[in-house]
Order: sequence, then C-alpha cells, then structure tokens
Amino acid sequence: MTAQSSNQEVALGMPQLPAPDYPAEVRAGLEADAKEIISRYPDSRSALLPLLHLVQAEEGFVSRTGMRFCAEVLDLTTAEVTAVATFYSMYRRRPSGDYQVGVCTNTLCAVMGGDAIYAELKDHLGVGDQGTTDDGKVTLEHIECNAACDFAPVVMVNWEFFDNQTPQSARSLVDDLRAGRPVEPTRGAPLCTFRETARILAGFPDERPGAVAATGGAGPASLVGLRLAKGESPARVVAPRGEAPEAPPQPGSEHLSSHDAPQPTADSDPGHPSGPVTEEGE
Repeated sequence: MTAQSSNQEVALGMPQLPAPDYPAEVRAGLEADAKEIISRYPDSRSALLPLLHLVQAEEGFVSRTGMRFCAEVLDLTTAEVTAVATFYSMYRRRPSGDYQVGVCTNTLCAVMGGDAIYAELKDHLGVGDQGTTDDGKVTLEHIECNAACDFAPVVMVNWEFFDNQTPQSARSLVDDLRAGRPVEPTRGAPLCTFRETARILAGFPDERPGAVAATGGAGPASLVGLRLAKGESPARVVAPRGEAPEAPPQPGSEHLSSHDAPQPTADSDPGHPSGPVTEEGE
C-alpha cells in the first residue's frame, strides 16, 4: 500500500438490511388476494405485474416490503422483482399522493398547450416532477404520451382522462382535488384514489355502483378515421376553444382532401399502380 492510498479515507457503506415484513393481519389479507391472482395464470411468475399493483394498493407505492412479499409468494429473487418494478413507470417507488396528476408533454400535447399546463401546475402546486403536495393529495408528473392525441392537450388523474385542458382548467382541477370537491373525468369511470385504482389494476372488480357501466367507449374524435373508412363525411368534432361547435355539414358538401382517403390515382390504389420509379431527370 502506498503512502498516498494509506492516507485516503475509505467510506464503507453499511449493507442494506432486509426489508421488514408486513404486519401479520396485513400479510394474511395480501396472501389471500395473491392466491386468487396467481390462480389465473398457468405460470405463477406471470402474476408479478398484478401483484405489484396489489402491494401498491396496500401502501400507495411499491416498497421494499412489497417487493419482498412478491418475491416470496412467487418464488422469485428480490432482484427479479426489483428489475420489473423499476422498469415500469406505473409503479411508484416512493410514497405519493392520493391523486396522480399526469400532464402529457409529448409532441402534439406539448404544442397544443401541454408544456404550459405543466409549467402552470408546477408553479401553482410548488412541486417538481413526481413531487407531492404537503397535504399528500396530489403528485405531479409529466407523461410522454397518454395515447389520446385527438383530445390534446390531455391530463390524466389516476389514469382517467381529462381532455382538451388549458392551464386554467388544469389549475381548477387540482384545486378541486385538494379541496375534496367532486371531479368528473371527461370520459371513463368515475375518479377514485390511487390506491383504489391500483387494486382495480391488480384485477379485482370495481364495486362502486355504476362505475363499470360509466366507462363508456371511444370519443367522437377517435372515431373519425373509422367513419372515413366507411365512406362517411364526419363533421368537425372539436371546435376551437371559445367557439361554439359548427353545425354538421350537409351531405355531399364536405370535400375529402388527399390526406383523408386514397384518390383514384393514389399510389395506394391497387387499380392505379404508380409504375417504376426512375432516377431524377430520366
């Protein structure tokens, strides 16, 4: 050992202690639920994703204790469980709020106002990405895509849609959530807490009266492509903000552009092949 190395301080970190177990009564309830979940799969390890939702429903996030439980009931290593729990963003790794407010900041939502909404909520709530308000009600996060581009900009609360938002409407939304006032999603099931949502995602039925019937289907904007494919001419489904929706056009009055459907001479029309492609100038 050189003199230089002997004079250097060596920081030895204490090894992390094993995760504590759940209290006996909590574990008994989780084991009963886990048994039901595991019975749905031919291979028990396939039940890992819903089991992670199950322990998230218990604590509001996936703790080391929750990962230990999943490993034990599935006969996996904690490393295998941790690899899955850290891969998917739907599993929270630290305590979070009753309402997970996700603002889409992917391209379309961003240019339609998603970035402004996210900036407004960060300033209004006084938290950063994945930060939770002091009252434990709201956790804010930016989401890459909510798969609802036709309703941009979109905010989700516990995975329920709030479409066509503005900074002002999003601010009112989080204020209502923190105050305990009723909030109705634009479409989908009635809102519930994050823990209740996690239990539903674990595969247990939503027992709230009317919740399942209220889930509905796709919105009008999502069905435009289907109507075009059927040869229909749908009316404009989303009016500019602050303006009343336009009256439906009269049959035959709306002209489809070349982007709406293949034209008789389009390359995509099998009856009119485009022919060989030649170099420029030939």
